[in-house]
Amino acid sequence: MRNIAIYISTTKPEAGANMIHLTNRQARQFLLLKHGLVGEYKFSGKQGVLDFVRQVGCLQYDPIDVCGKNAELVLQSRIKGFTKGMLAQLLYEDRRLVDYPDKNLAIILAEDWPYFERYRQAARQHAERYPEMEALSAEVRAHIQTHGALSSDDLKLEGDFSWRSAIHWSGGNNSARSVLEQMYSTGELIIHHKKGTRKYYDAANKYIQPHLLNAPEPLQDELEHYKWRVLRRIGSVGLLWNRASDAWLNIWGLKSAQRNEVFRQLVDEARIAAVTVEQMKDKLYCLAEDLPLIEAVLQNNQDPSPRCELIAPLDNLLWDRKLISELFGFEYTWEIYTPAVKRKFGYYVLPLLYGESIIGRAEITVERKSGTLVVKNIWYETGVKPTTQLRTALNGCIQRFALFNGCETISAETAI
Repeated sequence: MRNIAIYISTTKPEAGANMIHLTNRQARQFLLLKHGLVGEYKFSGKQGVLDFVRQVGCLQYDPIDVCGKNAELVLQSRIKGFTKGMLAQLLYEDRRLVDYPDKNLAIILAEDWPYFERYRQAARQHAERYPEMEALSAEVRAHIQTHGALSSDDLKLEGDFSWRSAIHWSGGNNSARSVLEQMYSTGELIIHHKKGTRKYYDAANKYIQPHLLNAPEPLQDELEHYKWRVLRRIGSVGLLWNRASDAWLNIWGLKSAQRNEVFRQLVDEARIAAVTVEQMKDKLYCLAEDLPLIEAVLQNNQDPSPRCELIAPLDNLLWDRKLISELFGFEYTWEIYTPAVKRKFGYYVLPLLYGESIIGRAEITVERKSGTLVVKNIWYETGVKPTTQLRTALNGCIQRFALFNGCETISAETAI
């Protein structure tokens, strides 16, 4: 076993922090172990969903459903026995999870609701610029009181009203949609349920517990809020660097100067630790609470059995694709918005993980009428040999994926 030194750095801004040195393989092992993507499943059932969302902070939501929606795809790769119904139950029956912007459109724990109060307050202030909104909001309240949850198609409002949300969405000349999104951004409404891509809204006070709904902002100081959100994002990916990254998306006002100060303070407070990885120029950072897992990897106490998993296109692990390129040697572009003639692979292609490596990518669709999972293509990375062991693992992965999608038949247009 290679001896890996851990020493105390005296170079700012790492003063007082444990500087950890990892090989590339050890960094990958740590990430995959943290995410529960190697060895025995770390998470199981509905409780496993909650535990995983608590670990990563949020799941990025995307409504496109080719072979499962993004959040469902994230969970199927990690949660033993996961079904799409589990996520729907936690969102719309148990109300333990809630649709709310975090890293763009997202799903968060209901218990984290108070930490986003500053954004709801900003939305309320934003709404003051549109006095005509209040009359429309009153109509929405009256409709909900009489009829219950509604979508923009259920509400016909007079006139055109052009508006842009203070949080994320933008409304066009659709008054009903605009007012629903505004009331959602202020926290007065939540998403009650979805039918396909259509959102149905209801009053938040029916579903969010009063001690959460009416809680004041827990972190009044802006810098403390930034620290909370940066910690959350580092924990979501596992390792992150202090540089521009898609992993920081939708943290309002977090410019490089603020981010540098956040990292400096988090290091000084020993809430994060600096990590160097062989042949990587930039330092990475992990949560202090993850140091025992890093120590286990350093001591070579982890030798998990390989699994084969299909990874979601907006998976937490992939939030910084430059980082994934450096650590895994895997270049990934989600080509869903790329014109067909310019795509290298396909419309909705999922990275394929086997053991400690991302070995390729797969294009898989679901024919719902026939209940058939169609494996359209599999592209292996250069140098990957589809051994008997790999093919066996891949077959098991595809069979689990068919079960996850409710398919009884698998049709392969390429060799598996």
